[in-house]
Amino acid sequence: MNHNQQQAEWITQQIIQELATRDSRFSRPEPPRAQTLEIPVGISNRHVHLSREDMDALFGYGSTLTRMKAVKQPGQFAAEETVTLRGPKGELTKVRVLGPLRSATQIEISVSDGFVLGVKAPVRMSGDLQDSPGIDLIGPRGRVTTTGGAIIAWRHIHIAPAEAEQYGLRDGMEIDVRIDGHRGGILSHVVVRVSADAVLEMHIDVEEANGFGLRNGDCVKRVLTECSYG
Repeated sequence: MNHNQQQAEWITQQIIQELATRDSRFSRPEPPRAQTLEIPVGISNRHVHLSREDMDALFGYGSTLTRMKAVKQPGQFAAEETVTLRGPKGELTKVRVLGPLRSATQIEISVSDGFVLGVKAPVRMSGDLQDSPGIDLIGPRGRVTTTGGAIIAWRHIHIAPAEAEQYGLRDGMEIDVRIDGHRGGILSHVVVRVSADAVLEMHIDVEEANGFGLRNGDCVKRVLTECSYG
């Protein structure tokens, strides 16, 4: 190989090396693999949370709730006590009280329950009771006419902070979940609720569960990608 051939080969190698360096500098990184979060389902039937004042009126002064069984979220339980809900059109009997007592009475019903009672309850997160309709509560020792408190619970997910951070979830954000099975589909606008003592669970009401063919303990899936590339 003469001098000119050697020089030409060297120049070619330099060009190839420079092009390879440019490609590595400007090439896009591979997108991260999606993470799948499987979320157990908890189905809520109609129920009532009582204040201390309304507990006294319905079950007697100083009465306490009798724990029947614990629910999944720590500290909460279904009580033996039940009440009757009475609205302008009709009533619902043996509606379960959930404990512990709260600062304000909250009545959680479904859309069809509202038709039976004759009340139009808004879809709200727990505790958001402003401008919600009132209803009559009847217990063994008395009756209470509430000025508000009847809502249809917004579907939501309970999750602990560490797990929320792992999957890029923030308190108050809305996500979609995928439900498999013959009646499966996508359930949108599921609100994330992050709290220190939470156990991972999605809460929906009976009507939503029936629509998707879900039972207590079934799992839905949320697929998350940490970032995207256009």
